[in-house]
Amino acid sequence: MEVHEHLQEPFPEETFLPVMPFVECLNEVEPTILPVAPKSAQRIDPLKDRRWDEFVSQHPRASVFHSSAWLEALSRTYGYQPVAYTTSAAGKALENGMVFCRVESWLTGRRLVSLPFSDHCEPLVDTPEDLETITAALEMDCFGEKWRYIEMRPLRRSEIVTSLPHATIPYTFHLLDLRPDIDTLFRNCHKNSTQRKILRAEREGLEYREGRTEELLDHFYDLLANTRQRHSRPPQPRSWFVNLIDCLGDALKIRVAYKGDRQVAAVLTIQHKNTLVYKYGGSDPRFNNLGGMHLLLWTAIQEAKSEGLRYFDFGRSEAGQEGLITFKKRWGTTQSQLIYSRYGLADHVAHMFESSGASWKSAVARYLLAHMNPGMLSLAGRALYRHVG
Repeated sequence: MEVHEHLQEPFPEETFLPVMPFVECLNEVEPTILPVAPKSAQRIDPLKDRRWDEFVSQHPRASVFHSSAWLEALSRTYGYQPVAYTTSAAGKALENGMVFCRVESWLTGRRLVSLPFSDHCEPLVDTPEDLETITAALEMDCFGEKWRYIEMRPLRRSEIVTSLPHATIPYTFHLLDLRPDIDTLFRNCHKNSTQRKILRAEREGLEYREGRTEELLDHFYDLLANTRQRHSRPPQPRSWFVNLIDCLGDALKIRVAYKGDRQVAAVLTIQHKNTLVYKYGGSDPRFNNLGGMHLLLWTAIQEAKSEGLRYFDFGRSEAGQEGLITFKKRWGTTQSQLIYSRYGLADHVAHMFESSGASWKSAVARYLLAHMNPGMLSLAGRALYRHVG
């Protein structure tokens, strides 16, 4: 290789300049700070945005009530339009989200609810900054679209900072931790009621069936409707359960206990990630002493345990339902409070079909429902449930 001689000669002495150390040079250079655009909230359709289910599957606090399958069933049955608020930009992976349904009712008012007919629905937002951004968007929409109120149903007590008037509605929540072995789970049940009822059901030879067939749905719905009617409450429309079965698929099971050829108890459970949710149930009071409901729930708990699930969700109970609260507590569950929050344009945020409502309309609605015959109650359920949300 040819080497040019002039490259080997030393530079003339006068060409050398004093050189500052590299670190000193850096210290003297003014850093360039690029402006960071403030975050803004986006509204997305969780039924159409493919990012939503991936986000729900990965977020540790997401439940079945966040899933697009649950939202689709709500939309099909009641006509609710789901919407999610997020600070994640279009085309980017979702980092947070709060999901609601728009309840458009001429009878009970226009509302934004997270979520109708859902026991709980955590805000899937992990930083105060993102929560503040989404809250500002919600408040603006509440005024702009004239929502009567915005309702949030967090699993753990959570409130947003807003200028809107605020009210709360308390419920009781029961959760069973499935980490102990199955024998310990049985021993943790109340001995004089729960344990004995389970053993009684086994002695009676009750038959257990599960699945999603039309026959099982009919037997489940008959028991559910009769139970709701005994409590002077309209049953949910049958189409709601048809849509749940269609949307949730294998995650949903109807479980029915039989004495001979007669159905005596039934429950509906939904599996999502590491949790089995007990959502609906009903029984024939003439056969309650046989322990049919206890057999169904214990079978579901055993199944959840064998599949490695972490929790059995017994759901919410309304204030004043002391018998139901006691029943759930006797399974060895942990009892806590669910606090629903409502942020509205007015101080009064209850509607006429709620048991917590104190207005004359609420009193009249409860009186009429309490005095309807079973046929009228079923008709009322089909007509009114979309307004209850």
